[in-house]
Amino acid sequence: PAHIRSVEADGIAHVKLIDATPIGINVRSTVATYAGVHDELRKLYAKSPDAKEHGYKASDFSYNTGSLRCPGCDGTGTISLDIQFLPDVEITCPDCGGSRYQKDAAALYRTRKDGTQAESLPRLMEMSVDEALAACADLKLVASRLQTLSSLGLGYLTLGEETPSLSGGEAQRVKLANELARRSTGKTVYILDEPTTGLHIADVHRLIEVLQKLVDAGNTVIVIEHNLDLIKCADHIIDLGPEGGSAGGLVIAEGTPEQVAEVPGSFTGQYLKPLLEKDRQLRAAEAETGAKAKK
Repeated sequence: PAHIRSVEADGIAHVKLIDATPIGINVRSTVATYAGVHDELRKLYAKSPDAKEHGYKASDFSYNTGSLRCPGCDGTGTISLDIQFLPDVEITCPDCGGSRYQKDAAALYRTRKDGTQAESLPRLMEMSVDEALAACADLKLVASRLQTLSSLGLGYLTLGEETPSLSGGEAQRVKLANELARRSTGKTVYILDEPTTGLHIADVHRLIEVLQKLVDAGNTVIVIEHNLDLIKCADHIIDLGPEGGSAGGLVIAEGTPEQVAEVPGSFTGQYLKPLLEKDRQLRAAEAETGAKAKK
């Protein structure tokens, strides 16, 4: 809430709100730049023999101010057409094909440790996160950050995708990936608002694994959520109700998932109870199968 200026408590150094608000309004802000991948790649490509031969530095590979950015679109990848009596129309830049770079940049390559030639930086920006992860497997820091994006179900986004165009759920997970890339102090409280919105069930499980890593590192994660797959994994639940809006706002139940499931007046508990029982039966069956295998 806007009226909360700061939070002070023992063991808390930072409080991070990771919500679904758009990431900036600058079309030059991309998935790669926000995730800190583009800066690393610019440094690496500036060290390549081809770049050194032409005197290029890391700053030249910037599509904000670099000398290698496309002059036709000024590094935005698109141009605006002024159509009389109608709103302006954005189209892909015909000079760079949306890559944001001029042709000289497409001819600059880096060499992998095994001696093979890697893709040019403009080509990498056109790749999806998962494709770029495979192409940058030899780059430890870049691969680590791309892996985090992929683990959050964002492997389909292209590195050059504009962050203002991301959906609320995508923006929230990109922000989370950016936080995960930072050095953890183990004293941060993360607040997430409906992070599972729009996620496939498999991606929900991957998100849970990522959040658990934050908790394992000593941090606290507070999630506003309705997804039962995530709720059942919580250490502590606070169930607000009994209804939504003006008919809610009361603490109906709190405690572990098992404790909340036993509260008659909790709608969350009513739906949580059969899910927990199903998990219990599954664990019992797996334990029985394991015991038989040992015999």
